[in-house]
Amino acid sequence: MMAPCDAVLVLTTLPHGADGAGWARRLVEARLAACVSVLPGLTSVYRWRDAAGQDVIEDAAEQQIVIKTTADRLEALKAWLAANHPYELPELLVLPAGGGDAYLAWVSSSTR
Repeated sequence: MMAPCDAVLVLTTLPHGADGAGWARRLVEARLAACVSVLPGLTSVYRWRDAAGQDVIEDAAEQQIVIKTTADRLEALKAWLAANHPYELPELLVLPAGGGDAYLAWVSSSTR
């Protein structure tokens, strides 16, 4: 059975109009994720440098993407995100996850 430390949650965002459900399906089909949740209706506020190199505060309508996967699939997932993400600097946060043994076993078997 999978140890709790082997499960991870990967967070990223997509633009409001992007096909989050299509992204989720491709990740699950490729076994890079057991499950992907797409949370619409998010506004992100962040600091960025504009074309002139000035710090500006921006905001954007986005979707939060929550990817449930395993640590051993993480490098392949990162490579997929680098090749497919529309942002110049995409959010990529990896959080260790624990949970019920049966759910963690399903996450493990779904990403093999």
